[in-house]
Order: sequence, then C-alpha cells, then structure tokens
Amino acid sequence: MHVKILDERVASRAKARGIDVLVYAPHFERLPDIRAKAAEFTDDELLVVPAREVFTGTWRQRRHLLAIGLTDPVPDFITMEAAFATFARQEAAVLVPHPSFLNVSLGREAVRAHADEIHAIETYNGKLFAGQNRPGREFSAEFDIPGFGSSYAHLRGSVGEAWTEFDREIESAEDLVAALREGAPRRVMHRSGIGHRLRSAIEFAHLGFENSWGKLDRLFLSGMEPTHPGHIAYDGDFDDVREY
Repeated sequence: MHVKILDERVASRAKARGIDVLVYAPHFERLPDIRAKAAEFTDDELLVVPAREVFTGTWRQRRHLLAIGLTDPVPDFITMEAAFATFARQEAAVLVPHPSFLNVSLGREAVRAHADEIHAIETYNGKLFAGQNRPGREFSAEFDIPGFGSSYAHLRGSVGEAWTEFDREIESAEDLVAALREGAPRRVMHRSGIGHRLRSAIEFAHLGFENSWGKLDRLFLSGMEPTHPGHIAYDGDFDDVREY
C-alpha cells in the first residue's frame, strides 16, 4: 500500500513476492512526476498507483496523510484542515500512515477530530516494531476505521514484507480508491520470522539517515522542495493555508 522507491528491482521484487499493486508515494516529489514514474513501471503483472504522503503543518509539527486518487497536485506544509478539505474535493482516499509515531503522525485526538474524513488507518507498518504498530490497531478499533498494512519501503529489500489483501480484484487506481472509500473487507498481512524482524530493523535504522544528513540536505543544501506550497508550480493557490 505504500512504498517510497521505484525502479526495475523494486518492480521485480514485488512480482516475485506476489504483490499485484504498489502504491508509490515518495517524499517531496510532485504528483505529475509520481504519475509518470508509476506509469513507467505498470504492466500486465503489476499496477503501480501514484499517491502523495502530504506533510501537513509546520516542519517541526508535521503530520503525515496518505492521499490516493488525487486529481490535482497538493503541496506539503499546509494546514491539516486544508489538506482534508482538498482531498475531499478531489474525492481521494485518505489514509493515516504510522499513527502516533514520533512527531510525524496523527495521534488519537487528531484521528478523533477527523474520523469521518479518514478511510483507513495503518495497523501494520513493516518499518516499525510491535509496540509502535499498536496505536494503529487501537485507533482502528476505537473509531471503527478499517486498517491497512504496508511495507513503507524506503529500501528495496523491504518491498513485499507487509501487504493488504482485499476481497476483490484491484485492476486500476480507481478500483483501489473505491475499495478504500467504501471500506471493502480486507486482511492485513506480513511476513514473519528472523528475516522479517531484521528487515524491519534495517528499515528503522534508515530513519537515522533521513533525520540527519537527509534532513540537512533538504533544509539547507537543496533549496525549496518541489512540494513546498510557495513553489511556482502551485501558482499561489495555497498561500492562504501554508504553514511553512
């Protein structure tokens, strides 16, 4: 349901693991570029669905939302209310990844406030450990919101470590959005054993890079992110709701 990387090796690994659909939602890439890359790796064996994991709020208090089925680009660093309203206008499926994880996720009160606007909550994230996945299961039960599972792969080897099995064929992005928005029955699955735990540990360790050199590069060396609300690509459409 959610990978950050996409190339020939990722596509091949997904097929070898029996995955039919990958949701591709890299950080700081604009929707047209994500769509183009998703189309490049879609074939008769694998459907790649473009999506955006939008960072709402300020950089220090960012909260992630995964939107699938967007018709128009949405930047990062806008208010959460504006993000939900924009997703609703585009009739996208709105998912909560890694709930309550660090300072980048929706907590219980945010989920409660937006429960009617959320279509699924991540109950198993292959990057996280058992205790870190527990809030997702609790929120899903407490607010009666369906769950989903994903590898959340930032590294190629994690693809296919966790997945979501629906009760129906998913043959297009529209099929996936409909299944999510309708709350279609599904099972959240993941691999097990030492290999899976090791893969989770390696993925989790990758956070150290993301939050050190990766963050330094984004903040000071790379200039304005392509998904910054002030970027010329958004033509000032989000100036009144930008937070950063």
